[in-house]
Amino acid sequence: MRNVEVSSLRAMSSRRPLLHSKKFLRATHTNSIHSQKLYSDNSQTLTPSFFLLEKILWALKKGQSINTHIFYQLNPSIFTEVLYKCRNDLQMGQRFIDFIALNYPNFQHSSRSLSAAVHVLVRSKRTSDAQALILRMVRRSGASRTEILDSLVESYGNCGSNLHVFDLFIRTYVQARKLRDAVEALRALKRRNICVSINACNSLLGGLVKIGWVDLAREVYVEIVHNRKDLNGYTLNIMVNVFCKDGKIEKAMDFLSEMEERGIFADIVTYNTLINSYCHKGRMKEGFEVMRLMADKGLKPCLLTYNPIVRGLCKKGWYGRAKEVLNEMVQNGLNPDTATYNTLLYECCRKDDVVEAEGTFNEMLHRGAVPDLVSYSTLIGMFSRIGNLDRAMAYFKDMRFNGLIPDNIVYTILIGGFCRIGAIPDAMKIRDQMIENGCLMDVVTFNTILNGLCKEKMLSEADVLFNEMVERGVFPDFCTYTTLINGYCKVGNMNKALELFRSMFQRNLKPDVVTYNTLIDGFCKAGEMERAIDLRDYMISKTIYPNCITYSSLINGFCSNGFLSDAFRMWNEMVDKGIQPTIMTCNSLIKGYCRNGDSGEANEFLKKMKSRGVLPDSITYNTLIHGFVKEENMDKALDLINRMESEGLLPDVITYNVILDGFCRLGQMQGANMIYKKMTDRGITS
Repeated sequence: MRNVEVSSLRAMSSRRPLLHSKKFLRATHTNSIHSQKLYSDNSQTLTPSFFLLEKILWALKKGQSINTHIFYQLNPSIFTEVLYKCRNDLQMGQRFIDFIALNYPNFQHSSRSLSAAVHVLVRSKRTSDAQALILRMVRRSGASRTEILDSLVESYGNCGSNLHVFDLFIRTYVQARKLRDAVEALRALKRRNICVSINACNSLLGGLVKIGWVDLAREVYVEIVHNRKDLNGYTLNIMVNVFCKDGKIEKAMDFLSEMEERGIFADIVTYNTLINSYCHKGRMKEGFEVMRLMADKGLKPCLLTYNPIVRGLCKKGWYGRAKEVLNEMVQNGLNPDTATYNTLLYECCRKDDVVEAEGTFNEMLHRGAVPDLVSYSTLIGMFSRIGNLDRAMAYFKDMRFNGLIPDNIVYTILIGGFCRIGAIPDAMKIRDQMIENGCLMDVVTFNTILNGLCKEKMLSEADVLFNEMVERGVFPDFCTYTTLINGYCKVGNMNKALELFRSMFQRNLKPDVVTYNTLIDGFCKAGEMERAIDLRDYMISKTIYPNCITYSSLINGFCSNGFLSDAFRMWNEMVDKGIQPTIMTCNSLIKGYCRNGDSGEANEFLKKMKSRGVLPDSITYNTLIHGFVKEENMDKALDLINRMESEGLLPDVITYNVILDGFCRLGQMQGANMIYKKMTDRGITS
């Protein structure tokens, strides 16, 4: 009976006028997956969907193209049924999938229809196409992870598929960077007793480690992976990396022993990971021990073994030992690469060792390692820092000659170098060249130039640059405002400095103790002590507390303006708060005493500061000597010179000139000649 019905259907399918009439199409078209039924409630009556299914299958079996009018009737349910029917004929299933994809690209799939297509493509070994469909499922709006998983599991048996589908499912989540979804999907598969391959598990674990989710990686390992029998070297390396990234190197070593008992042995990647972790923490002894262990296992170290060791040694300042390791690399037939030499270059340049830095750079070239932007910027940075801009520019030109394009960092380093030596026009030339070459100035570049302009007291130019900065859409930061405030304070323009200070609050930038100290020092130097104290009180109200620099500025301000009692009030407040005074603080008070003609009290304060662990310097003694000379107490002045020398501080030209001036004003030429002889004997000329 069934065969008769099918034959009748095939005969009917040739009657085009009926099947393709508008009335028929309207009757059969629907968007609902579940409302489509191949059979009506009366099991003896066939629905139009059954006719459509048979028509599609007949065309596929005969190798004929499917009439495009069918698209108006096709829905996800029929699409799925066609693929179920093609279970034993993968070629036919593939043709159908490809035909729909090509001719009906906007077909509205359901999770179930996409799942069926995925199974067919996986069985046909079209993995990349299958993965593209899974990715489409994952990214479909409204499709939950549970719905996708349910549809894949439901269609698994109907399509005669294999477990590789679920591997692909996990891998796709990982590649789409939906790591949490991947973890939950893996847990759901475990609950359904569906086991994915160890490679899929490794893919997920590796993805979690890559973005730093080491805790979650460890959870997944313990829950799902740990008890598997098919763990491999990749699993081992991933988990060693997990422990190392989490700072638990000892646990990594324990894990290594556990894996060896299970017949899984470390390789060079494992040992390199451990060495890198030890060296990163500065534990060089353990790093070398792992290297020896590696050699005992018959594994030869490579660049990835040596580079962390060189980096770790340089980080600890053991440059000589790092060079020994470099020579060992060469003896073992390895060519140090750019990364190796960059590490050594950085350490030489950090110490401003010009000879060693240039020697390392030349050795780098000799051994065929190609310098990169890091190599050149390191050298340019050193020469800019020590003020040798000619050499800095020579390396800059060499870099460009070798085809390397300078970036913002290189240009900013050069600009900073020129600003440091006060060569503002040269700095601006580099800035113009930077813009011409398509490099956008960032906040660091602007701040560097602003700092140079403020140091040279070119405040009007700094103001123009600040406005340009804002117009270009570069937002001024904390450093920008502090630099400008300091510049205006240095020239005594406190109103402009305060205007910028208020502007910081408008931009939601919170001034810190450095900003407040800059303004307080500015007010002190301008003699506006009341405003300086008001600002000190205001900063405390903002829970920003004065430090030694704050008190030193206030003490110096009070002393300079003759308010010695107020200066000592600040001193007592500072000491009561447990803030250790500096030599600058003490020198200000000694200077204040001497200005008031009270050198004796200044001398007593010298003892007091020593008792607090603050040792006097040349400025301390010169100030005291000058005070006693003004009081015509030459014996005390000479006594201070002797005391100064006994403490290892050599009198300088200022010291001798003060004493000479005192003797001459008193008409004591014998004493003056004695001091002059002592001065010339020591090679000091006035």
